[in-house]
Amino acid sequence: MALHQHWLRFRQPEDHFAPEGGSVPASSADTLAGAAAAPRTAAAARLLTAFTFLWAFGDKAFGWGYATPSGKAWLDGGSPTEGFLSHVASGPMEGMFHSWAGAAWADWTFMLGLLGIGVALASGVALRVAAVAGTAMMALMWAAEWPLARHLSDGAPSMSTNPLVDYHVLYAALLILLAVLGAGRTWGLGHVWERLPWVRDHRWLW
Repeated sequence: MALHQHWLRFRQPEDHFAPEGGSVPASSADTLAGAAAAPRTAAAARLLTAFTFLWAFGDKAFGWGYATPSGKAWLDGGSPTEGFLSHVASGPMEGMFHSWAGAAWADWTFMLGLLGIGVALASGVALRVAAVAGTAMMALMWAAEWPLARHLSDGAPSMSTNPLVDYHVLYAALLILLAVLGAGRTWGLGHVWERLPWVRDHRWLW
């Protein structure tokens, strides 16, 4: 809607940006081009992020032979969380993560989180919910890796490249940005979703 209003404003005959000949100056054209490109760029970032979450779900669920070897997939009886959480080797929550490793509730929560966030991003609906869930997931994964530590619990170097801002923080920031921008309205079902009566009455569902 905002982009459409910008376009109409620039197209008005009385607009002071437009000369008498009706052509739009280069600076105004650049502004229009930038305004048109922004939603598409956000939508592209949304779809790429969706692919990241959906691929992680698929690989762990079906064992495509990348992070999860064939035969050790979730559907084959493997655990999506055991390998990662059992190898947590630093941070104040190390023992807690070890106790979670391989637990059925942890596996289901993690996998449904990956799938739900991925589907929300791919379809462009419920981006605010996806941003909250994704930020919580990234915060837990950040705590599991604990980049603040210079050494692991066995004394070995942690090899942390940045003690504060790693890829988990960047993913969380991207999810929040996509929700704030309403990135699901372009190349997605965001507009349709937001018009549903029960969604319109509960804006947190956007």
